[in-house]
Amino acid sequence: MPALNINGTTTNYDVPDDMPLLWVLRDVAGLTGTKFGCGVSLCGACTVHLDGQAIRSCVTPVSAAAGKAIVTIEAVGNSPVGARVQQAWRQIDVVQCGYCQSGQIMSACALLSATPSPNDAQIDSAMAGNICRCGTYGRIRAAIKIAAVGEKA
Repeated sequence: MPALNINGTTTNYDVPDDMPLLWVLRDVAGLTGTKFGCGVSLCGACTVHLDGQAIRSCVTPVSAAAGKAIVTIEAVGNSPVGARVQQAWRQIDVVQCGYCQSGQIMSACALLSATPSPNDAQIDSAMAGNICRCGTYGRIRAAIKIAAVGEKA
């Protein structure tokens, strides 16, 4: 029965050790902001933070997350970087359909936490694993730049 620290709260979950973290988050913990996209770590819709690193929860067994800090889209705005990213996303209306955006935001926050002032190549590299079917990549990059400098809406 793994104990998981999700968004600052530790809970024991009666799930198999090999269950993907995504299903624990969505189906057991009821945190549905993290999305299922492809199930094979290619699209980024399921991105969450594990000890501050952006990971794909669809292929991460719950046993690999035990004892580590898991942050989902529901709590990423509690950090200064997360709040700036979410504000920037709203400021320039990044979202079109919105399905991929929780994963996009999680990857952007991990980037800005590690690299506070990224250049275009660093943004492209960090965001390469997140697919947006609507093609909002230009607005995503612009929002990351806004969040990096901390402009206000």
